[in-house]
Amino acid sequence: MKADVEMVITYDGKQWVARNDAFTASGETLPELDTQVADALRQQGDFGKPRVTVFMGFDFGTIPTWIRQYASHYFNRYIFVDL
Repeated sequence: MKADVEMVITYDGKQWVARNDAFTASGETLPELDTQVADALRQQGDFGKPRVTVFMGFDFGTIPTWIRQYASHYFNRYIFVDL
């Protein structure tokens, strides 16, 4: 699947944070994060299509090396934003 927007996602123990060069969004839950991402994309303007695919790749560099083998619950994800 090809994404229109790519972001890096992390979890700081309290909030999910997604960022790229254009904006940063955060939320205590994934649905809250998705809402913040959607709002930021709508504010950015026209993408030339009614729906945008967003890829969020988890930054495994934020997890200590020794625990990465146990961190399979962290993930990459796609969301679809209707503009």
